[in-house]
Amino acid sequence: MLHIAVCDDEEKQRNKIAALINTYLQSRPSLNGQVEIFSSGNALLARAEDAGGFDLYVLDILMPQLSGIDTGRCLRTLGTEGEIIYLTNSNDFAADSYDVRAFFYLLKPVEQEKFFQVLDGAVEKLNQRRSSAIVVSTSDGPRRILLEHIQYVERVGRCMRYYCTDDIIDSQSIRVSFREAAAPLLADRRFCLCGASFVLNFQHVAGVNGQMALLNNGRTVVLPRAAATEFKKAWGCYWLEERSL
Repeated sequence: MLHIAVCDDEEKQRNKIAALINTYLQSRPSLNGQVEIFSSGNALLARAEDAGGFDLYVLDILMPQLSGIDTGRCLRTLGTEGEIIYLTNSNDFAADSYDVRAFFYLLKPVEQEKFFQVLDGAVEKLNQRRSSAIVVSTSDGPRRILLEHIQYVERVGRCMRYYCTDDIIDSQSIRVSFREAAAPLLADRRFCLCGASFVLNFQHVAGVNGQMALLNNGRTVVLPRAAATEFKKAWGCYWLEERSL
């Protein structure tokens, strides 16, 4: 099930966008989706926090009280990794959309063909994230872990400890170097090796300040001193590339 949120302070606009999305879902029989509409960023945030987030957000930017950009920042602070599509009458906020890792930025009035192309891209990206996984040998047997759920991994004694969004998982003792053991992660561009025994997922990093990486769930992790500067550069490049895809 694809959970989609539409937020616009103008009733006519939000109903129009919701209708377009429902037409899109009907034209893609393989997709099973549900659309919820909201008249304000605050209403959306309350629902997102209660429901654990949405897969896709279609947000107006110019709204009273809480703008679409501020709503997006709050959604990222909540830890939601759903794709954000911005709709607006102005080009003035394109740079701000980078801050919240928006998938796309569309000018109103929205053309159906272009909107459907953007939705196809967002759905494809969601599906790729959802299906990418690794299998980790643990003392309780093999565990399949979705890559998007892994925040970071570090070596603890002889095992690899996976810090995930909903669990912490220890592997069995590894008999190779940490880099070799982490190879399946490093093959995915979301993951970055920091120092000799630490891997971070760019997807879960909201900011970098000195040696501190701020995760989108509010936690912080300390980066190895020698790796902090390069990590910050790599993190910035990752999100610039994500925005251009």
